[in-house]
Amino acid sequence: MAVKTAETRLEERWRDILSVHARTMCEIDRVLHPYGLGASDFEVLDILASESRQEGDQCRVQNLVGRVHLSQSALSRLIGRLEKDGLVERSICAEDRRGVWVALTRKGRDLHTEVQPLQRAVLERMLAGQES
Repeated sequence: MAVKTAETRLEERWRDILSVHARTMCEIDRVLHPYGLGASDFEVLDILASESRQEGDQCRVQNLVGRVHLSQSALSRLIGRLEKDGLVERSICAEDRRGVWVALTRKGRDLHTEVQPLQRAVLERMLAGQES
């Protein structure tokens, strides 16, 4: 039997993390599909809900880029879909015409509240025993 080096253990741990992430994202996609959402959709709604406690609060799209695992262009497309579905509203930043604000609509906030327990249950189930 080969002796595992520190590098081999590190690689295995990294692959385990990726595997847990992939399985978790797939499971979130599965449970949210009946609501017309995927894991990335929910992630954006969840960040917006936590960043904007009151209706009408806005968040700059630029502030979302580093918090979701999507490219800026993929995030823009996702926000476009959420807007088309009436879950968010976009507006141009008056101070910086390149900037875009995004806010949850009442419909988006209500849907987030409805599905958040489903997403959290998946996280609890999939991440049980993952603490290091």
